Amino acid sequence: MGDLEEIYGTPTPASTRKVAHRMTEDYRAWISRARFCVVSTVGPEGADGSPRGDDGPVVRELDPVTLALPDWRGNDRIDTLRNIVRDPRMALMFMIPGSNNVVRVNGRGRVTADPDLLASFEFKGRQPRTVVVLEIDEIYFQCARAVMRAGLWAGRDESEGLPTPGQILSRMTEGEVGGETYDRDWPERAARTMW
Repeated sequence: MGDLEEIYGTPTPASTRKVAHRMTEDYRAWISRARFCVVSTVGPEGADGSPRGDDGPVVRELDPVTLALPDWRGNDRIDTLRNIVRDPRMALMFMIPGSNNVVRVNGRGRVTADPDLLASFEFKGRQPRTVVVLEIDEIYFQCARAVMRAGLWAGRDESEGLPTPGQILSRMTEGEVGGETYDRDWPERAARTMW
């Protein structure tokens, strides 16, 4: 550990004094506008990073030290949920298009299927199957340099030539799953099962 501190030195007050241990007015404003975050967890099989998105705020504040993240339909691997059940440590990284800053929340989560909480998230007649409830340990904004270096919000489409999910599946399964049909049908399938 000492070797790292020799290389990097001591953090400035701007790096350490930005940390809050509960929602503040400024962090609340930020998080309440975020429609996307990355959830990081760890479990016996290793670390997991999973994108989460919504058409409104991606999380809801239950109280100044508690956030709720609905688990809408996804790929049903439930890696994140399994990890939280076995090791409650987790982190959320919130991003808002156009802002070079990100906000990070570290804390401890639990997975619940409480009927009242599920019902409170109902959207278009559907409810999430579970909700992750996160007890906040710390909140802080992250340095903007990484997003700036990547030009993340520059409005460029850099996806040309990438393999499609159907192509990846087809190659991974020697043609048993995926292919052109998978890619062609995906937009309709996704729209039907978004929530």
